[in-house]
Amino acid sequence: MWTRTVNGRALHFYLAGINNQNFLMRDRESGTWWQQITGKAIYGPLQGATLDLVLSDELTFGEWRSEFPDGRVLAPIGKFSKEYDSNWEPKVAKLPVVINFPGTELKSRDVVIGLVINGAARAYPWEAFAKQSPIIDHVKGVPLLLVLGPDGKSFRVFVSRIGGRDAEFFLQTDAASARGSSDKKPWPLIDDNGGEWNFQGCAISGPANGTCLDRVPALKDYWFDWRNYHPGTTVYKR
Repeated sequence: MWTRTVNGRALHFYLAGINNQNFLMRDRESGTWWQQITGKAIYGPLQGATLDLVLSDELTFGEWRSEFPDGRVLAPIGKFSKEYDSNWEPKVAKLPVVINFPGTELKSRDVVIGLVINGAARAYPWEAFAKQSPIIDHVKGVPLLLVLGPDGKSFRVFVSRIGGRDAEFFLQTDAASARGSSDKKPWPLIDDNGGEWNFQGCAISGPANGTCLDRVPALKDYWFDWRNYHPGTTVYKR
């Protein structure tokens, strides 16, 4: 998700094309072409400009609704409702990729969580992440915490630092059985001082009670797409 203000002017974007299965946007004001995954202007009067990243979540509706019961939902436009595909991901996953990177450790359609810290990109294979969550890692000296949500589908990434010190986090041993249940139990994440934390990254008990971790923008993407636009990326290994 990106801001749409450049040099103090609000721009209006529309889908202009597809490049390597990553869509291209064009703004109506200047006619500049923009890349979806990077937010960069790649052709036109504003070439070289970059849209500012906006922190956003990729959550299931159920998880989002549990956090924001009074939240508003963008509804589909009625006259186009029949054109929306409710199950497009399995179809897209079967499409051949137009670019690939033979010799890399991941397959083109492997799903990863991608993030960039101080110019350094790293990819976390989704399959490994879902089994290992939470993941404690360091990128460019920044301590990171990646957690899978209570629904087993949503995820968030935080700076794993409490009060200026690097912190470790653990999942309670009964966490797996709590996932996907209807019980509204606290998110079973424990820090190295015994404090409990919820999926919003906020302490709900212990010495840090009331403290919230800083969020890190992250993108769920196919490996071929992430690797194409982040050629220097590393891949997380346990």
